[in-house]
Amino acid sequence: MGPTGCGKSKTAIYLRKYLPIEIISVDSALIYREMDIGTDKPNYSDLKMHPHRLLNIKDPSEFYSAGEFRKDAYREIKSILKLGKLPLLVGGTMFYYHVLLYGLSDLPPSNFEIRRYLLDKSKYNKYFLYEKLNFIDPISASNIHKNDFQRLLRALEVFYISGKTMTSFKNNMLSELPYNIIQFSILPQSKQWLYDKIELRVKKMLTLGFQEEVENLFFRGDLHKELPSIRCIGYRQMWEYLEYQISYNEMVSKIIFATRKLAKHQLTWLKKWKNIYFLISSTPHIIVKEMLNILEKKHKFDI
Repeated sequence: MGPTGCGKSKTAIYLRKYLPIEIISVDSALIYREMDIGTDKPNYSDLKMHPHRLLNIKDPSEFYSAGEFRKDAYREIKSILKLGKLPLLVGGTMFYYHVLLYGLSDLPPSNFEIRRYLLDKSKYNKYFLYEKLNFIDPISASNIHKNDFQRLLRALEVFYISGKTMTSFKNNMLSELPYNIIQFSILPQSKQWLYDKIELRVKKMLTLGFQEEVENLFFRGDLHKELPSIRCIGYRQMWEYLEYQISYNEMVSKIIFATRKLAKHQLTWLKKWKNIYFLISSTPHIIVKEMLNILEKKHKFDI
């Protein structure tokens, strides 16, 4: 685990030199095809040599829930263990980790028609979803930020499908993950180091052709900015630029700001996380050396 830009993917790839691992992606943006530059997806050669499961599994027009991730991750973990290898979960979507480790209510599957109805309503009122949920299920609304569009949408969708609130489902939780889990998190040397790296990464992303990547999605004709895929950081801001809502410089500043905000949010999650080893470095081989040392001494790995 770790905040965006801390080198999780590079570390995972380097770790494969020493352990028989298979990588499972834990990232709500990397699931989408045709979205490579803006998500900082590993390049083609890296993926060919080091495949990532649960990557490129959805079209940008599709929805994907935390519940679906849990089911898919379970399947991939079992498949890897049957091969006699170790599953290594890598990514920064903290809610996915939480759902995988501690369970989730047995919620109904997504319904495209209901989502489209709610999306149409939210076009005219930025806070429609929050206000609607606050009326239906104030307990759930109090635990979701007004701008957390995806979770608000899911909570309302569940109510419209089942007639039950998310709160009422919480007493019917799926079981915790039945495996021995060892957790590591890469932390930045300092917040300023991370913020500087994020700014450099955003600028590199733009030079690599990020605008063209989003233009290809923009002119497809079947996508819009309220879809979870287009609401991903970078894509939402570039979409607004392509719609002439903001200037180019505003777009760049907004991407940097939103990415830094995400990193801060991830660090907040990690501060509260239990049973985790924190690794502070920016160099993959140093991080891996420390991980192997912990695995060998504290978990009796034969390395």
